[in-house]
This record gives sequence, structure tokens and C-alpha cells, in this order.
Amino acid sequence: MCRSIKTLRPPTTPEVTDEDIRAAALQYVRKVSGFRAPAAHNREVFDQTVEAVAAATQVLLDGLQIRGSAARRHTHS
Repeated sequence: MCRSIKTLRPPTTPEVTDEDIRAAALQYVRKVSGFRAPAAHNREVFDQTVEAVAAATQVLLDGLQIRGSAARRHTHS
């Protein structure tokens, strides 16, 4: 499942959207939790974790310094 998460940093992916980041976070949380779709009693913590992983991913992408690259090219939708 995690093998389908694509690299999101430039120049590998010139434009990264919020949807790209959230999709990667969702795949990660699904893999770690073992749930594709959590039961109702786990939905809140599952969704909160997806958002936290997406936020951490954005922090990572914003902080990376890519050598030999012009200004960052990712976008926020």
C-alpha cells in the first residue's frame, strides 16, 4: 500500500497540491493502522491522524532545501 505513495518534493514532482499531500497521509495512516476504512468508533482518531500527518508533510516539504533547484514550485490548493 505505501509503495503507491509518490515522491512529493521538487524536482521529482514539480507541483504538489494539498490533495497530493492528503492522499499520501491517508495511505500512510491506512498502512500503519491496518484499516482501509475505520469503524465508527475509530473514525475521529483516524481522521485527526490523517490531518496531523498531512500537516507534518507540509512542514517537511516547506523546509526542504533542494540543491540545484530554483524556488520551490509546490502549490497550496
